[in-house]
Amino acid sequence: MLSQPAHLVRHFRDILVWPVQIRPGFAGENIARIHHLMTEGGCWAPVDDEFTADPRDFQERHYKEFVAFLPYVQRFLYGESRSGMPDGPAGRAAPMAVYRRTDIAALNVTLRSGDEPIRLRVAHVDLYLFLDMDVALLNVEVAADDLPLATALELLYRFGRAYPTGWDETGQGMHNVHRSELLDRDGRILATSDSENRARYLHFVCRNRAPCVGALWAWLLRPLVQDQEEDSSPLRFRLIEYYRMPMMAYLALDDPRALSREDFIRIGFVANLPSRDPLPLRDPAVVRFERLHCEDRFWTDSEAGPNTRFLCTGNALVLVGEAGSTYFRDPDHGFLARFRHQYFLVFMIAHFHRAALLSFSDGLASAVNDLDIRDSESVRRFKRTIRQSFETFLRFTHRYWFHEVSEQGLVQSLFQRTTRLLRNDDLFSDVKEQVREMSAYLDSDSQRRQSGTVLRLTVVTIFGLIATVVTGYFGMNLFSFPEIPESRKALQFGLVTTITIGLVLFAVARSKRLSDFLEAMSDERLDASAKWVSFARVFRKPEQ
Repeated sequence: MLSQPAHLVRHFRDILVWPVQIRPGFAGENIARIHHLMTEGGCWAPVDDEFTADPRDFQERHYKEFVAFLPYVQRFLYGESRSGMPDGPAGRAAPMAVYRRTDIAALNVTLRSGDEPIRLRVAHVDLYLFLDMDVALLNVEVAADDLPLATALELLYRFGRAYPTGWDETGQGMHNVHRSELLDRDGRILATSDSENRARYLHFVCRNRAPCVGALWAWLLRPLVQDQEEDSSPLRFRLIEYYRMPMMAYLALDDPRALSREDFIRIGFVANLPSRDPLPLRDPAVVRFERLHCEDRFWTDSEAGPNTRFLCTGNALVLVGEAGSTYFRDPDHGFLARFRHQYFLVFMIAHFHRAALLSFSDGLASAVNDLDIRDSESVRRFKRTIRQSFETFLRFTHRYWFHEVSEQGLVQSLFQRTTRLLRNDDLFSDVKEQVREMSAYLDSDSQRRQSGTVLRLTVVTIFGLIATVVTGYFGMNLFSFPEIPESRKALQFGLVTTITIGLVLFAVARSKRLSDFLEAMSDERLDASAKWVSFARVFRKPEQ
């Protein structure tokens, strides 16, 4: 348990980053249709970037966010630069589109049955769509003030789960919040969680062999609907990650130095470690906690400060600092501004990389599962899918994949730590190897088909020589063809043509056997009887 249960979190932020797989995928040429589907209901509005036509609207915060990243990451996040010529092009848009819900203002969360609801402000609900990638990221940011630290950690542990993993003896979803409600600006309830509806989840899994997304999250994602739902919406998604959504948390405490090592460990592992469970002291992640999960370049553990600590476990990034520090609380220039923008983008990029790689792997596995080598249409569909995957993976490798995002030490360190804990490099190597195996299969299959074609053409050419020689007698002047009646000329021409076509078709149909016969004829080790047996096989019926 926490050593400081009465400690208050003066300012609290919880940011969820939930990746899902879009089914079916969309490409750049379909973005206009996607835009129409997203905005036609009036709940989602496109988010314009900060690079407006009027420089007076471009704030210092936007500038600091932009220059924190390397040029190729800037192009990924913000698009191509504008032309310096007055009549030049306006620039190329960023390779992702962002939409924001306009109808949500607050969130009520009841942690356990009988508890008072906790009112959270909803800063925004965004949906990131990436061009050419079958991936979307739902981003939900909520905030509150003056929460007990134990309550804040319980909220971080329970909120942000796509569905319950089971139910307790009272029928309530395990590890989930008891109830959560999305509210509009007038306080009206827009959507409610349903983790207690056990029958719905059991029926869905039994019928579809896929987990059922909770009612609140399903409502939040619309017009995207789960792939297995009986709904006519063309925008569909599938789950590709664990049901616990990746999250970021900002905790402003009066005195972070009063927290013990166990307190920091529980805060770092808040997404997976219930407050009532004992600390696994022999776990390697606990033993090496400071080295593996702590970024302490701004932690001095002194009265003068600063006392700011980053805790990163891959699926969670928590920032703990002093509520009395003006710089730590500054929403425009301090750590709070960086947390919501630069550090959020670092966290988002790392999880986008993982989601895209999982999507690639899932697509390749689905293509192999659908392959039936006895069905020519299945083979053609498989080759088309794999070639499209090659093209998309190539774009991902050169457009989205990078190991360095910034020359700023803290930004780069957080990215590398998150990427390492998510094992993105290993996942990239696995997917790259899968793509290489698919490429080798397509190349070998293409070479096999080409070899078969060359073989058939060779056999037909060899046996076509016989027909060529036979029909050549028409031009050898051994007979006086001008004196032959026209009817006999036509008869002979038709007869020779028919026989030639028949011989060519027969040679094509039996090209494999004729090839074996030619090989037997060229083998000096075979006797005459063996060669005659090989010749006889050409005319036998194939064995059943």
